[in-house]
Amino acid sequence: MVKVPTSPEDQHALGRGAVLPRDGQRDLLERHRMRLTFELENRWYAEEGALNAICQYALEPTGKMLRPMLLIESAIAVGAQPADVLPAAVGAECGHVASLIHDDIIDNDDVRRGKPSVQRAYGVDAAIVAGDMLIFDLFANLAECRWTGVPDSRIVTAMKAVAQAGIDLCQGQFLESQLCEAGDFDADAYLRMADLKTGAFFRAACEIGAILGGGGDESVGALSTYGKNLGSAFQIRDDLLPFTSDFRHTGKPDTSDVRNGRLILPAILARRLGNARDRNLIEKSLSAGGDATQGLKTLKDVVERTGALTEAVEMARNRARTALGALTVLPHSESRERLGYLADLAVERDR
Repeated sequence: MVKVPTSPEDQHALGRGAVLPRDGQRDLLERHRMRLTFELENRWYAEEGALNAICQYALEPTGKMLRPMLLIESAIAVGAQPADVLPAAVGAECGHVASLIHDDIIDNDDVRRGKPSVQRAYGVDAAIVAGDMLIFDLFANLAECRWTGVPDSRIVTAMKAVAQAGIDLCQGQFLESQLCEAGDFDADAYLRMADLKTGAFFRAACEIGAILGGGGDESVGALSTYGKNLGSAFQIRDDLLPFTSDFRHTGKPDTSDVRNGRLILPAILARRLGNARDRNLIEKSLSAGGDATQGLKTLKDVVERTGALTEAVEMARNRARTALGALTVLPHSESRERLGYLADLAVERDR
């Protein structure tokens, strides 16, 4: 499992004096997660019908809940209460799960969160519709914040931020497809893709929390920057999971990237760092139609031997440092510390 820096110098570089928050802060994050799980379950259990059952299936078991927790903590950081933005946080998880459903369709992945993916369990057509429904539910949840006392003007601004994030996510997904089709091992292009595909929704979660919470332009901008860089760090770490973890922890196939010929960052870096034989092995491993299990094994060897794994880890850490640096404009608070802790989780996780 990748660890964030723990020396005093690295802690200073990360922008705060301690790597982990107090136990009480971790407990509060866990209470956020439990409340969100309760709200999600109630929202879909209360509705009948086959399509609702599919959405419920997709949402359970719940994942890390990073995006909704980021939304809540961003709101708290600008002076709001968790209850003010709870509907929006529930919507953030619905939107995230919708993207997972569509990702599994694109990648033809049969497993998600340790069980059959939605498209595997219910078919592609039903999965597409369920994903679309969850996206619309994201906007419905945002609108519900008017009943918690959030002014309509803030909700409209937050909806604009969500819509832009959705547009960016689609652009990132398409850019990833173009890079794979062209066989373009370009690290800069990869990072642009990560900023769009993953960074956009993390950015939006933090931005929405700050907007709904009544934050000023400086605070909203700082949390937006934090979220974007955190999302990129998260994506880089996601690319590392097939090399540092396994299916038992991730709950999803570790051969998916190899099987789909996806140009993940460790492979891109290994191609630059390696020799001609290494480049040939990388391209062969990622070629369509090969043995994905053997391809992953070969790719692991090249990535570790060339030092690409270490470099990718450091790139994730650098993005996390940038994210944390953006928080320094906010008043020091326990919420800011919890946002720092969530950044640590993004780069040290094993699933």
